[in-house]
Amino acid sequence: MTKIQSALVIGASRGIGRAIAKALLEWPSLQCLCTTYRNADSAGELFDINDPRLHRFPAEVTDEDSLRQLAQSIQNRNVHPELVIHCAGILHEPGLQPEKSMRQCDPSSLRRLFDVNSIGPLLVAKAIIPLMPRRQPTHFAALSAMVGSIGDNRLGGWYGYRASKAALNQFMRTLAIECRRTHPGLCVTSIHPGTTDTALSQPFQGNVKPGKLYSPEQSAARIIEVVLNGKPEESGRFVNWDGASIPF
Repeated sequence: MTKIQSALVIGASRGIGRAIAKALLEWPSLQCLCTTYRNADSAGELFDINDPRLHRFPAEVTDEDSLRQLAQSIQNRNVHPELVIHCAGILHEPGLQPEKSMRQCDPSSLRRLFDVNSIGPLLVAKAIIPLMPRRQPTHFAALSAMVGSIGDNRLGGWYGYRASKAALNQFMRTLAIECRRTHPGLCVTSIHPGTTDTALSQPFQGNVKPGKLYSPEQSAARIIEVVLNGKPEESGRFVNWDGASIPF
């Protein structure tokens, strides 16, 4: 088992992020786990574990000032995360649903999807990667989606979500190239978690084939394993939950 001493999970209040945080707390080597929640309403949704290794911080991934405060709070605790997993993202919310045709594309909804799904992870990287160890093996991962693959797009629809995840993949690939110079031990990964039984997928689970809907715990375990198996020379990869490469 990889010995990770410090980790950060962005968006750990629910779903896959919550399951990843809980799984990491089971690691004997872990000394510090930092997690984020969006606001006071979601803070209480995080698991009620009284663990001195767990530190929770408010953070809004679309607000750079909020992320600078997060980075400062982590730095004040002298924490240098070896593993960062960005789990915050949206597919739908009140007033925003995946588009079935171009007639449903709305500029404000498209911007919202890009702000959260694409720009947000990049801003998190901008704030947090300077705190990560520069030489030793480290990992920065963001949850992407198979539908963000341009090469795999055969069904159409979901314009904003598809495009925002494709942009995320490009951001992570470009980040990986820069970090080869600044953090040569870092592996940057965009990973498709598979369709997971969370609030994000709930309205669309009727179309999922039997056996293809996974629990958050299943997805969390597989994500952690695949991410930690990544090597610096693979940085910038886009992979499935089983580690297989996905075309950009």
